[in-house]
Amino acid sequence: MTDPKDYKLVTRGVRKTYGPVVALDGADIEMREGEFLTLLGPSGSGKTTLLMAIAGLNDPDRGEIWIDGKLATYLPPFERDVGMVFQNYALFPHMTIYENIAFPLRMRRQGEAAVRAAVRRVLDTVRLPGVEDRMPRELSGGQQQRIALARCFVYEPSIILMDEPLGALDKKLRDALQREVKHLHENLGITVLYVTHDQEEAMVMSDRICLMNDARIEQIGTPADLYFRPASVFAADFLGESNLLSATVAGTGGGEVALTTGDGRTLRGRARDEVEPGARVTLMIRPENVGFASDTEPDNTVEGVLKEVIMSGQITRYFLELPDGAEMVATGLTGGDRGRPETGGTARFGWAAEHTVVLRDH
Repeated sequence: MTDPKDYKLVTRGVRKTYGPVVALDGADIEMREGEFLTLLGPSGSGKTTLLMAIAGLNDPDRGEIWIDGKLATYLPPFERDVGMVFQNYALFPHMTIYENIAFPLRMRRQGEAAVRAAVRRVLDTVRLPGVEDRMPRELSGGQQQRIALARCFVYEPSIILMDEPLGALDKKLRDALQREVKHLHENLGITVLYVTHDQEEAMVMSDRICLMNDARIEQIGTPADLYFRPASVFAADFLGESNLLSATVAGTGGGEVALTTGDGRTLRGRARDEVEPGARVTLMIRPENVGFASDTEPDNTVEGVLKEVIMSGQITRYFLELPDGAEMVATGLTGGDRGRPETGGTARFGWAAEHTVVLRDH
């Protein structure tokens, strides 16, 4: 077992129930200094429950929480040296921007000269110099969220906890602030634990992602790990777009798995874990790894009816209906469509065995 003193944050077996409802069931995470870790999952998966337990805003039924090498499971929030940023900004509407940012410093009894210098420095950091005398209502939603970030950064907490801080913003502004938060993290070297249900947001911002489902941790890894090497069907389906096909293992050898689908198709893939002949499995193939089969025969091919073609700017998506009614999607950069079959006609999709991830059915 790893020593909690080697990490910025450690949780071990953290469990939380509300009556008969299990909100969190045995959460184990480890965060290094300066890491950006995102808790990702659908509503009710336990991510906010875990964040609030770390913040000291709810006490777990059992388990341990270590912050900076110290046991903090039942410490009050003000003794944990964590900062929080919420979706609703939580700015004081009757205070100026200066007073909002200065508030946590004054609570820590810092001198006025130090407060003034810190407020100016952090406003420069979030690229909003000169707004000290304005009221929160005079700023846009994106600017208010930047001020909320500044108020959290200003007293340099050990860990910054963010609970869906960009969820109330429109997509264009949210995308811009994702980059800003990422750059702030990189430039300041801060440790961030971030909660979101937005998979794209998690992929863009995180060093690692902790994927949660049904009160448990499903998988922890880099965005690339979760995207290309999912540990379960849930992980494959939740993160990004996936083609999922049911199959039976026909045999193994040479690092590959021979597979048979329900309608008799034979395919080849790579298993994440050991699988035995006869085992029922699910195949995951990302749409960007699927293309129209050409004269160069790919490892795997399927044939069906091209039901739909959708062009969404630079990406075009092709929907193929297989004989058993299953659907496959291929995506590619939008370009000329010469040589592509018409909608309603027969088409063949192909992809490499290395892009077929074989997942055990549980």
